[in-house]
Amino acid sequence: MSSERFLFAGLMSAGLAVLGGYGLSQSAVFAQDAEDGPGPNLVIEVSGQAQGEVVIDLLPEVAPQHVERMVTLAKEGAYDGVVFHRVIEGFMAQTGDVEFGKGDSLRRAGTGGSSYPDLPAEFSDVPFARGVVGMARSANPNSANSQFFIMFAPGDFLNGQYTVVGRVVQGMDVVDAITRGEPPRAPDVMTKVSVAE
Repeated sequence: MSSERFLFAGLMSAGLAVLGGYGLSQSAVFAQDAEDGPGPNLVIEVSGQAQGEVVIDLLPEVAPQHVERMVTLAKEGAYDGVVFHRVIEGFMAQTGDVEFGKGDSLRRAGTGGSSYPDLPAEFSDVPFARGVVGMARSANPNSANSQFFIMFAPGDFLNGQYTVVGRVVQGMDVVDAITRGEPPRAPDVMTKVSVAE
């Protein structure tokens, strides 16, 4: 899995241009956590500069294959110990590299995935609002695997380009505290990820 699973560079550049001052000003707005739906929920214990629990209401009706993958990886313990390797102020926090995102050497963090095959895109009309969780991928729309990102601010330029898998329903304050950087010098870690059904 040598192809990078960062948010596709072209959209990234366009997005930062769009977000510019808008996204940075929006990061100061403390949106309430979204309403919890039928789930299942992904429960993430975060440690580092950010401390606490983040609960994501997964959306199997929107992206069944991607949700199934995340649930499988969480139940296997694959997400435990994975860092937030790419965190951009006013944009998003990315994590989930179960191959290269844990351990002492993180130089390849963001380029890996799980041992499972990549997933076909499940694009929807759910907008990328603050707190929405999407699947990271390479330039190939059908390359999402294990990595995901949480939006700090709205990112409409991502709509219909990335698969939405859930929404933060608890702990957006914890997400807001995640250390910024590409990669951060001392990245925050998902110490334990579990599923509440």
